[in-house]
Formats: sequence, structure tokens, C-alpha cells
Amino acid sequence: MSLIPKKGTVYVVDDDEAVRDSLQWLLEGKDYRVRCFESAEVFLERYDSKEVACLIVDVRMEGMSGLDLQNRLVENHSPLPVVFITGHGDVPMAVDTMKKGAMDFIQKPFDEVKLVSLVERMLDHARQSFSVHQQAVNRDALLSKLTVREGQVLERIVAGRLNKQIADDLGISIKTVEAHRANIMEKLNANTVADLLKIALGQTAPA
Repeated sequence: MSLIPKKGTVYVVDDDEAVRDSLQWLLEGKDYRVRCFESAEVFLERYDSKEVACLIVDVRMEGMSGLDLQNRLVENHSPLPVVFITGHGDVPMAVDTMKKGAMDFIQKPFDEVKLVSLVERMLDHARQSFSVHQQAVNRDALLSKLTVREGQVLERIVAGRLNKQIADDLGISIKTVEAHRANIMEKLNANTVADLLKIALGQTAPA
């Protein structure tokens, strides 16, 4: 019998074991992969930044708070969608987290139907965010292969400069510009100038 693939990964960070168990039971019952952590510090050590996932985190915890964790993820440019668990007195604080990019907050006790709907929305968002994030990573990795001079030539190609103009700009021969162009095309896996522009401008990930 083939296993049905999981719908996505949900990270749960809460120092209350009962809350972790409750969320794990609920979400695994809906066929999500759930990974629980008792602290923000442990989560940061163990989570996979390349995994398409979302995060449910308590606002108030011993040690690093949920707010501190959100700040750390923002600093690291993480595309991980975040939702906070709050008590009644934490709502103003939760609103502040949304200004920093959190998708939503949920109050205890949880409304199971709303929670599952929110997780699905977060994972949809995660798939898009991680795709864009991965394209940027791929693009940066490709551009890092270029020498300083090739980067200067590429910058001028993107600006629409002709080979002769680029040669004049950089004080090199047209033949040297053509050689640099050929190297750039090869290193960026671009078959046409249009491909080159798309990669340089971050409009698509190269195949």
C-alpha cells in the first residue's frame, strides 16, 4: 500500500508540553508532518531552512520569546510564514508581530477548524515564498561565479549598452567584451540575451 504524501511540515514551538501535544495530535490527524520544539533556541538549532514549512510559536516562553524568534528569522531573511499563539492579554503584542510580517495569531483555546484552515493558508504562502526565495538563492549563486570584470560587462548589457559602448566604458577591446559576454552566457546557463536579462533581473530561475 503506498503512503499518501504529507501535506507539508508544521513547526510548533511552545514551552508548554500540553499545547505541543494537542497541536501535534490535531495536525497529524489532518495529515500534516509536525515537528515540535520546547524552546526557540532548540528550534533554531534543528530546523531545516530549506524545507517548505510554516511555524506556530507561542508569544511568551522562557528564554528566547516568540517575538525574539521572529526577529531572528526576519534578520536571516527566512521565508518561513509565522503564526503566534497568544493568551487573552497578549493580543496587542500579537498585533505588533503582524506588523513585522507574522501572518496571523491564534488565541487559546484553539478553534480547531480555524487553526487547520490557517495552517493550509500558511503552507500555500510558504510554497510561493520558498520558491521565490530559492530563485534568489540560485541567482546569487550563479552571479557569484562571475569575475569583477564580467560583472561590470553584465551590468552594462542589462543597461542596454552595445559591445562598442561597453568597450569604451571599460577601456577594453570589443573582442575582449565579446569574450566576456561568451563567458557570462556560459556561467549563467543562458542561451539567449533574453535569458541573460531574466536571470540578471531575477525574473526567473535558470533551468
